[in-house]
Amino acid sequence: MRATMIHAPYDIRVEDRPAPAIQHPGDAVVTVAAACVCGSDLWPYRGVRETSEPHPIGHEFVGTVSAVGREVTTLSVGDFVIAPWANSCGTCPDCRNGVQVACRHRAVWGGQDENGLDVEGGQGEAVRVPNADGTLVVVPGLADPDEKLLKSLLSLSDVMGTGHHAALGAQVGPGRSVVVVGDGAVGLSGVLAAQRLGASRIIAMSRHEDRAAIARAFGATDIVAERGQKAAARVSELLGGVLADSVLECVGTAESMDQALQCTRAGGALGFVGVPAGGAELPIGMLFSKNITVAGGAASTREYIPELLADVLAGTIDPGLVFDAVMPLEDAAEAYRAMDERRATKVMLLPRGE
Repeated sequence: MRATMIHAPYDIRVEDRPAPAIQHPGDAVVTVAAACVCGSDLWPYRGVRETSEPHPIGHEFVGTVSAVGREVTTLSVGDFVIAPWANSCGTCPDCRNGVQVACRHRAVWGGQDENGLDVEGGQGEAVRVPNADGTLVVVPGLADPDEKLLKSLLSLSDVMGTGHHAALGAQVGPGRSVVVVGDGAVGLSGVLAAQRLGASRIIAMSRHEDRAAIARAFGATDIVAERGQKAAARVSELLGGVLADSVLECVGTAESMDQALQCTRAGGALGFVGVPAGGAELPIGMLFSKNITVAGGAASTREYIPELLADVLAGTIDPGLVFDAVMPLEDAAEAYRAMDERRATKVMLLPRGE
């Protein structure tokens, strides 16, 4: 089969790899219908995170179950499924507490499972899924979604659930004012999550008109291009002299965290989901003096998929709008370049071509 491999910074290749097969009774094999490049994939791509040796990459995919192990009980061959970005067993204490990202038996896409067996990355033609019952979510009654629905289903594997996680951490709810720091796919999904949860005012921070347009479509009432203290001053101006009740930090840098905190009112809440890229330590003195609540971290999207999927299938939300480019799997290297150069917000990869 064909699969995407990262060899070194800025070195993405699509290569022939052995086709996956059942290795453990709890496995399933999924034939990938669509995958995508994540903003967090850009950290190893740019060399911010070391790639010590070539390995498969990608952690977001949807597709059709093509084989199941003898212990799998909730899946059947032919089911169309969503694979959350974090594999999970579904039965350990952390999974039962809704924190599947901390699963004690978690396998790593593009890495290994708990038995030391290799696991494919999501950006390929097929993936062996350990912990299949605890990981995969079946989309009922669906066999061959069109491109529009495919995009929204794929967004549930990571970015939509991650944006939702940020909104929950920031205590977004009816009547709350919200600021979203970050205009990538996660930040834009955070805007949609805030709208879905009933926020009365949603300020998206963006300097890119194409991304600002998606933010507006998702429910942003205002766009702020300023940064740092100027951004906080602009938020205060828009909100009548106060800062935001809820702020979503969706980047992961020291600068984005600082800006998010500056935009949070005293007694407000900040939800953070940006993958830490170094230097984003929280200033405990500011949190203490302003009584800011901080919550968030890696999102257990498996926990959120069922409720978000219901809204996607009902047509209530259309998170697939974050995908502004579609490319065949063979063009994965160009997909990475397009996102790295901000020519694309998020790229969907199709193993069977466009």
